Amino acid sequence: MSDTPATTFGGRRAVPPNNSNAAEVDLPTEDLHGLVPRSVNLQDYLQVTAVHLFKERWDSNKVDHHTDKYDNNKLIVRRGQTFYVQIDFNRPYDPRQDLFRVEYVIGRYPQENKGTYIPVPVVSELQSGKWGAKVIMNEDRSVRLSIQSSPKCIVGKFRMYVAVWTPYGILRTRRDPETDTYILFNPWCEEDAVYLDDDREREEYVLNDIGVIFYGDFSDIKSRSWSYGQFEDGILDACLYVMDKAQMDLSGRGNPIKVSRVGSAMVNAKDDEGVLVGSWDNVYAYGIPPSAWTGSVDILLEYKSSETPVRYGQCWVFAGVFNTFLRCLGIPARVVTNYFSAHDNDANLQMDVFLEEDGNVSSKLTKDSVWNYHCWNEAWMTRPDLPVGFGGWQAVDSTPQENSDGMYRCGPASVQAVKHGHVCFQFDAPFVFAEVNSDLVYITAKKDGTHVVESVDTTHIGKLIVTKQIGGDGMQDITDTYKFQEGQEEERLALETALMYGAKKALNTEGVVKPKSDVDMDFEVESAVLGKDFKVTITFQNNSTNLYTILAYLSGNITFYTGVTKEEFKKEAFEMTLEPLSFKKKEVLVRAGEYMSHLLEQGLLHFFVTARINETRDVLAKQKSTVLIVPKVIIKVRGTAMVGSDMVVTVEFTNPLKEMLQNVWFHLEGPGVMLPKRKMFREIRPNDTVQWEEVCRPWASGPRKLIASMTSDTLRHVYGELDLQIQRRPTM
Repeated sequence: MSDTPATTFGGRRAVPPNNSNAAEVDLPTEDLHGLVPRSVNLQDYLQVTAVHLFKERWDSNKVDHHTDKYDNNKLIVRRGQTFYVQIDFNRPYDPRQDLFRVEYVIGRYPQENKGTYIPVPVVSELQSGKWGAKVIMNEDRSVRLSIQSSPKCIVGKFRMYVAVWTPYGILRTRRDPETDTYILFNPWCEEDAVYLDDDREREEYVLNDIGVIFYGDFSDIKSRSWSYGQFEDGILDACLYVMDKAQMDLSGRGNPIKVSRVGSAMVNAKDDEGVLVGSWDNVYAYGIPPSAWTGSVDILLEYKSSETPVRYGQCWVFAGVFNTFLRCLGIPARVVTNYFSAHDNDANLQMDVFLEEDGNVSSKLTKDSVWNYHCWNEAWMTRPDLPVGFGGWQAVDSTPQENSDGMYRCGPASVQAVKHGHVCFQFDAPFVFAEVNSDLVYITAKKDGTHVVESVDTTHIGKLIVTKQIGGDGMQDITDTYKFQEGQEEERLALETALMYGAKKALNTEGVVKPKSDVDMDFEVESAVLGKDFKVTITFQNNSTNLYTILAYLSGNITFYTGVTKEEFKKEAFEMTLEPLSFKKKEVLVRAGEYMSHLLEQGLLHFFVTARINETRDVLAKQKSTVLIVPKVIIKVRGTAMVGSDMVVTVEFTNPLKEMLQNVWFHLEGPGVMLPKRKMFREIRPNDTVQWEEVCRPWASGPRKLIASMTSDTLRHVYGELDLQIQRRPTM
């Protein structure tokens, strides 16, 4: 009975799509041309008795290929680089009369011209860029081979066979899962499309399994550690499963452009049953709040085991999981955060904030939103599909924002192309350009239906773009990789280039801006601790010799970090008289009771101050956000911090609020130290302290980190971390 599916291919293809790494077909152990004469005994030919792959963590195959950190007992190598295998035969191998080869196979429908069936010839000398096997030892009945893979090889899990040639056909070893071999991208190989020439960068962007993600507000930047965990047990298989779930053709899996584009679509579940369901409405029924996750491991393992999307994620969770996917497969990657990120549906480089005639923001007319911050990823690769000079870091974004070629995905977009305004180059460069370069335009909507542009802020969007520094937990400013400094000639040229290549910009902002007002207005929000009162101070500076009267309005809103308002919790109108050349300030007290009952996921308060000068009818407008200071989770350890030794980890938290916390969940993990754990407390009374202890036994040495989070019905985004130095186990 044939196992070929009864699919019809409309006469266009003879072979079904080969789009699953997990799907297999066994190659025949005897591949003979015809009948074998009775006088011939095939057992007389060379027989394979054993295959050794040198796949222990300390073996050179794993150490030299930088794969010794993977918690996986199979052989894992990087493409374009030699590795060693040993084949034992039933008798000594004689190269003059014996012919054999190694074969690598991936998927259910292997074909040599697609790179899914790879016969590796035994050659006298290895050739750069080509598959080949060279005999480096032939002793007794054993042959040791140095095998070199192609730097363009498909990335995935291959089945390995040894085939011996006879005059009557091929004799092949049986399928043996123990000889399965993973082949990954290779940033250490100059011929690989993901080659990165700086060793410190490779250490950070490929081998570091713990990262720092920046969030909060431009004026109040927060950071949290994230466990990428790309080497943890089961994660490599989960990343390959993600590509299988996307039904990505195996022949395209050696191309980092295609792999990163498929990854950006699959990390979100919007239209393809991908890894994570996004939720921005503060309702997380039947799932885990985005702020509770401490890393990617739980998410990817749950996705693979359940085969259904995991609930819930927001931009930093999508970026954290996508980073794990890229680094695990060998593509250098980092998470970046853009403060004041434009989410402009028609990518017209303009964020319109509509004001009513009294200076209030019109929520009915204002449709564009400015995210306080937005996280995406950068992946390092060459771009042979673009002109020279646009390789290097590529922006890729898995947060489902806009449709790209029919799916929710974004990138890879060349960061260099974005900087210079070359938005014609694929993929999604106009969207990324708008995220970092849009103008913020304040427009008064008159009662007669006309619109008047009050002011244009060209510096607000893309204020600061950051990533984790190499070799430390600090922040690296990479804004200048995306844009030239405001006001520079190059910046104007980049904008003109983007417009020439089709980026849209509404024309009503050029030349219609009112002259600068005689009065300057600014305001500051006092550092605010969750559950405490704080002040907002508004200042006015009259630069003229005229006396002015002002009607001002302060609006305090609870907003999602995406800039969307949930609730206005504070309204205050006041009048002020400004003497000529004078400076005045007004303090507004914000009480804890006004905001506590409305708080959202991230404790983000957004203030909008508008003021109208009665004599000139000028309107002044400013907006700022503040992130409330929340308590921390305390982590302590006791015991010897050594590989294989038991340590006790204590997680401690004190409720600082005047109200009871209910349905409190703690998450704790540390790559190489302990697997992710969770613990629930029904309630924590005001000022009460809870403790939770876990015993762990580290398996990785060096600098490590424990990361904890606390989430409850009313308080979230509470974190804690502890740096550890795990000692190697002394050799006896």
